[in-house]
Amino acid sequence: MAIRLGLGLPQHRQYDLAKDVTDVARAAEQIGYDSLWVYERALVPENPTQGLYGVPGLPWPDFYRGMAHPLVTLTLAAAVTERVGLGSGILVAPLHGPFQLAKALATLDAASGGRVIAGLGSGWSTDEFAAAGVRPYAERGRVLDEAIDVCRAVWGPDPVSYDGRVTKLDAAVVGPKPARPIPILVGAAGTKALTRVVDRADGWLPVAMGVDAYATGWNQLQDIASERGRSQPILRVPRVNAMYSAKPYDGDDRRPFQGDADQIVTDLAAFAEVGMDEVLIDLQTTPRDARELKDVAAEVYEKARAAGL
Repeated sequence: MAIRLGLGLPQHRQYDLAKDVTDVARAAEQIGYDSLWVYERALVPENPTQGLYGVPGLPWPDFYRGMAHPLVTLTLAAAVTERVGLGSGILVAPLHGPFQLAKALATLDAASGGRVIAGLGSGWSTDEFAAAGVRPYAERGRVLDEAIDVCRAVWGPDPVSYDGRVTKLDAAVVGPKPARPIPILVGAAGTKALTRVVDRADGWLPVAMGVDAYATGWNQLQDIASERGRSQPILRVPRVNAMYSAKPYDGDDRRPFQGDADQIVTDLAAFAEVGMDEVLIDLQTTPRDARELKDVAAEVYEKARAAGL
């Protein structure tokens, strides 16, 4: 069976939000993509307290500046499509109140006819937490756990009750309900985070991994699932951040998913050998505008399907 192919929507500042999100969403559905995705970057500090991903000295990329809000972007896409899934990959859950996050995702799922995929993570930026965190940075894992639990409660039958660190609900009616159970995917790399996937989520959404790290993570996830007695299958939806170029990248320092469409598809095939249910391909960084993004998306899709993916 063919792997489901997802495409990242345009959120970066070279795109015109008034027209490009809906334009690319329509085109992606017509091309044949199975899903559309967004991710979250709340701000870019002028004087960051930490490097990118918390790595000392690693600069934040310029394309993070002025990124569109993920749920607003996804709502625009929902309004002009009929078939494709609508995923967050990844939404930083502790930057949102758990109750309002659950209600927003439920509303979007109801409005779109049951197409939402909730990809959630704990975040890494202390600057973003200072601006928007609902609890201190050190508590981000616990807030993510609560957000998942609140989503399950709010999306379930009324009356809804929950007594948490952030959220207090005492026998309340909360609607609208999702059109169907929304799958929750969690971004995770270390043992503690992978255990969260096993215990609380429907699937795993690893971000920007090479194939060796992906295979290692998957093996570790299976081991944890076996240890904890999980029998329910774990969905695998890796996010790949492609750096597309019209010509092949011929340097020895080529990173995964860097280069032309053939090189990107070769890397996708390596992931497919490990196994995945769906893949989120974000191609928006290097195209100059929406027209170029649509052309690149079509080329990658056609070559991926021709390669049997």
